[in-house]
Amino acid sequence: MADCCENKACALDALRERQSATLKIVLGINAVMFAVELMAGMMAGSTALLSDSLDNLGDALTYGMSLYAVSRGPRSKAKVALFKGVLILLASLFVLSQVVYRIAVPVVPLYETMGLVSLLALLANGTCLALLWKHRKEDINMSSVWECSRNDIAANIAVFVAAGGVALTHSGWPDILVGLALALLFLKSAAKVLKGAIVELRLPAS
Repeated sequence: MADCCENKACALDALRERQSATLKIVLGINAVMFAVELMAGMMAGSTALLSDSLDNLGDALTYGMSLYAVSRGPRSKAKVALFKGVLILLASLFVLSQVVYRIAVPVVPLYETMGLVSLLALLANGTCLALLWKHRKEDINMSSVWECSRNDIAANIAVFVAAGGVALTHSGWPDILVGLALALLFLKSAAKVLKGAIVELRLPAS
C-alpha cells in the first residue's frame, strides 16, 4: 500500500490543517483588536478608529466562517466568500453613515489616542498578513481572507495619517476624510470578493 503522503488526499488534509491553524491565530488577534479599537474610538471620538474596529469585528467573523469552509468543497467555500463579501459591504455602508453623522455633528478627536492605537493595530495586522501570506493563492476561501487582511493594513495606516492631520489642523475633517476613504476601500474589496464568489458559484458542480 502506497504511503499516504504520496497521494492527493494526504496533501489536502495537511493543507487544511495548516489553514485552520493560521485562521485560529488571526481570528484571536482580530477579536482582541476589535475590543481595543472600539473602546479607544469611543473615548477619542474618532470615526476612523470606530470604522477600523468594525473592520476587525468583521474580520473575526469572516475568519470564523473561513475555519468552517476549510474542510468544505469549492461551492461551500464560494458561499462563505459570498457572505464575507456582504459583510464587507455592510461595513462600508456603516462607515458612510458615520461620516455623514460626523459632518452633521462635528468633533475634534483625540489624535494621541488615534495615533497610538493605530500603530498597535498596524503591528497586530502586520502579524496577521505575514501569517496569511503563504495561503493567499491556495483557494477562494483563503484568497478572500487575504483580501480582508490587506485592507486592514491600509486602514491602520490611514488612521495614523488621520491622527497626524487632526494634530496639525485641530479639526475633525482629516478623521472624516479617512473614514470616507475607508468606506470606498471596503466597497472596492466587497465588489472583488462578491465577484469572485459569484463566478465560482456559476461553475458547474463537480
